[in-house]
Amino acid sequence: MHKLSIALALGLSCALPVHAQSPAELLVSINSGVTQTQGVAMVLASQALAQKAAVRVLLCSDGGQLAVKDKESAVLKPMNKSPKELLQGLMKAGAKVEVCALFLPNADLKPTDLIEGIGVAKPADVAAYFLQPNVKTLSY
Repeated sequence: MHKLSIALALGLSCALPVHAQSPAELLVSINSGVTQTQGVAMVLASQALAQKAAVRVLLCSDGGQLAVKDKESAVLKPMNKSPKELLQGLMKAGAKVEVCALFLPNADLKPTDLIEGIGVAKPADVAAYFLQPNVKTLSY
């Protein structure tokens, strides 16, 4: 009887689903040059960080201008911060920020033109990242 109980317990433990909670991850892709669109992307990414999600931001096309040192962006109400300031806050809070691989060569810029801490994404790495089952994506 003892062996039957052990076998039954082992069988049930293998049959029951495991609900391990994997940490939430968020990939935010910003292509828009519209200030309010950039702002909402930053606000939602900040909220995700505050809720303990890992956040990765990919800046492409007009959105890539947020990564350029000498480019300014307009201030948004009610927080009185620009999307660029919000992006820098995300970075300080631990978000990974990159420009897409096509941005620099098509904007006639170099990596040294980017804000310190912003890298250049490798397409294979980004694709592998967003294909992970625990990664949610937002695109603006």
